[in-house]
Amino acid sequence: MAKILITGADGFIGSHLTETLVRAGHEVRAFVLYNSFGSRGWLDHCGAEVRGQFEVFAGDVRDAGCVRAAIRQCEVALHLAALIAIPYSYHAPASYVDTNVSGTLNVVQAAHDAGLRLVVHTSTSEVYGTARFVPITEEHPLQGQSPYSATKIAADQIALSFHKSFDTPVVVLRPFNTYGPRQSVRAVIPTIITQLASGQRRIRLGAVKPTRDFNYVTDTVAGFVAALNAPGAVGQVINIGSGFEISVGETAHLIAEIMGVSIEIEADAQRLRPEASEVERLLAANRRARELLQWTPEYGSREGFRRGLEQTIAWFRSNPGFYRSGSYEL
Repeated sequence: MAKILITGADGFIGSHLTETLVRAGHEVRAFVLYNSFGSRGWLDHCGAEVRGQFEVFAGDVRDAGCVRAAIRQCEVALHLAALIAIPYSYHAPASYVDTNVSGTLNVVQAAHDAGLRLVVHTSTSEVYGTARFVPITEEHPLQGQSPYSATKIAADQIALSFHKSFDTPVVVLRPFNTYGPRQSVRAVIPTIITQLASGQRRIRLGAVKPTRDFNYVTDTVAGFVAALNAPGAVGQVINIGSGFEISVGETAHLIAEIMGVSIEIEADAQRLRPEASEVERLLAANRRARELLQWTPEYGSREGFRRGLEQTIAWFRSNPGFYRSGSYEL
């Protein structure tokens, strides 16, 4: 059982990953963003059997010294810390460079200097831009269609460059659109659920024609866990995606069906990306994950997507205090 550093442990995916690894018996150091409130993000709401069973390190990945301190005595680093909201990247692109690019450099540099056994860097399907072919393999061209995706392309290349230049044991995992309990309402599935849960039947969305490969959060977490003991994955980029494609509009109607309501969709201009920045289609090829990680999505296919939505809806209905109904968040 390795001692594992998780950056971004206070976030949506990071908190689920922290819980999973602690339950599996790993020693976890959870790197959370320092704040004066003492908040540990979603880790403040983790399961009772997990609470207090991991070490918390408050800091900022933009600070190289802070990252070096966090990585001491660890064998593995799972790097999830990032700014991820695409709309906010239009407003504050320099912040994305600082966190996503410089932050990643700090992590891989510290990992290299400390001689870590493994670094798993988190990418995103957004680096592919609108699909030129489907399913999207890891060889698909990279297209920076937003400041966010551009910084993630740069971060991926920084991480891979350390493997090629210094033989740092880096794996780049590239999750497609992850959803599930705790996700921010700025994301499309939570914004649909919360609008409907608040009684709205005319819901406001951005573009509804783009398609996505939605990945339930436990499948994404399983990809990280599988990467811990997959030597063949070192130096590789690996998609983590369900292989199932559905449009945003159809997703909205499926959620409404599960929640037992009828809806109308209203276009909301503030939720639209600039035309050339919208990613119109995403559909993952996951053969490499199956072969190198022995990973198979449990929530693949339409039936699996429906099960994941049912669980996500149940969580949001049970935790109404964690979001503002129907609000639009950058």
